[in-house]
Order: sequence, then structure tokens, then C-alpha cells
Amino acid sequence: MSGTQSYITLNYIDLVAASLLILLNAGLSLRLDLGVHRSFFVAAARMVVQLSIVGLVLKALFALVSPFWTGLAAAVMVGFAGYEVAQRQERKLSGWWSLGLGTGAMLMASGLVTVLALLTALRPEPWYDPRYAIPLLGMILGNCMTGIALGLNALTTGLVSRRAGVEARIMLGADRWQALSPITRQALRSALMPIINSMSATGIVSLPGMMTGQILGGVAPEEAVKYQILIMFLIAGGTGLGAIAAVLGGVYRLTDTRHRLRLDRLR
Repeated sequence: MSGTQSYITLNYIDLVAASLLILLNAGLSLRLDLGVHRSFFVAAARMVVQLSIVGLVLKALFALVSPFWTGLAAAVMVGFAGYEVAQRQERKLSGWWSLGLGTGAMLMASGLVTVLALLTALRPEPWYDPRYAIPLLGMILGNCMTGIALGLNALTTGLVSRRAGVEARIMLGADRWQALSPITRQALRSALMPIINSMSATGIVSLPGMMTGQILGGVAPEEAVKYQILIMFLIAGGTGLGAIAAVLGGVYRLTDTRHRLRLDRLR
């Protein structure tokens, strides 16, 4: 590293050397008969291709600084995240709800939190500058996606396995929100536990990727810490809003105005 360069530049040989760890994992999978060696290779290849494409797209977005292209990129990210949420469900909602509920909840939560951060804490000029908006949205969206996927999956599987108890409470006079409240609470706990664990461990057990990247890039540790605290608060807020919206939306869909359980609306 030269005296004027504040970060270490990686070359392709460095990446190839690091990729040997994937070969090691695949070899261990074969040796232990885990059956995930192909998944390692596919996931690694997919990651490399996706990140390479994202790098080219971000380079173009950073040069344009256009609200239209920034919004379009954000919409594509939300759309893919919604698809991933739908694919992670053991029991999917029927019709457009399977994709629409998770996508809508993520759009509301991650979009609201990202815009709030851009207009208040970060305040770039212009506020939609993709150099700030896209990475920020990506971090919030990724965690929001995990929370929503876990929450919806816990809700639908819980309703199927505890159907008799829910219907018994309805027969005894409870409305749909009261009858489903134990399962709803459990679903929300499942959704929020990853971000709670992440906040609890950050700084002592783990150094988050963004903070580590900033430090490696030459940012003072105290500044990197402040940014990481801000990001964790934003992620927690987005995950909470998204999970609550998705789980309550799932309760609404899987019941009706006559306070009946409607598991026929599951695939």
C-alpha cells in the first residue's frame, strides 16, 4: 500500500485464493456426506455474478444521480426481496397475496426508514443520491426481508398446527384478533429475534460488515462506530415495522369479517 492510499486494493488473484475456502467446504461436504457441495458452488457462482452486475449498475447510477433511476433500482431490489420472502414460506398464501403481502410490507417499512435517514441523519445533496440511498436501502431491506419471511412462516405454520385451539377460542366468543393473538405474538417474536440477537452481539462478538469495511477503507474507528449504530437502529426499525405489517396482514387474510379461520386461503 502506498503512502497516499487509504485502503488496500484487491486483485483477482486475491479473490481466487479466498475462493479456495469454498473448495474446502465442498470437500468437507463430500467427505461427511452432507450433500451441500453443489449448493456451495451454485451459491458462490451466483454471488460472484450478482455482485459483478451490481458493481456495474452502481457505477452507472453514481454517475447519473437521477431520482428516476435511483427509484427504479430501489423498486427492483424490493421486488426481488418480495420474491425471496414468498419462496421461503412452507405454506404460501394463495393468489397474489403470496408475493404482494411481503413485498408491500417491505416497501412500506424499508422505504419509510430509508427516506427518513436520508432526510434527517445523513442529508446528502441531493437527498436521493444513489451513493447513499442504494447501499442504505440494501442493508435495511436485507434484514427486513429475513424478519418478514420468518414472521409469515411462523404465522402460517402455527395456524395450521394449532387450528383446533384457534377455532375453539372463536367458538367461545373471541374475535379473530383475540383468537390468533398467541400465534401472532409468537410469529412476531420469531421475526424480531434475529435483529435483537444481532444488536446484542454487535461490538463484542462480531464487527459488522459495514463498520469493518469503513475501517479497512481508512475511516476513523469512532466515526465507523457512529455510522454502525445509526445503521443498526435503522435496521431494527425497518424490521419491526415490516414484520408487524406483514404478520397482521397475514392474520387479516387468513380470517374473515365473520371471525372465521380461513386456511383455505393457503396453498
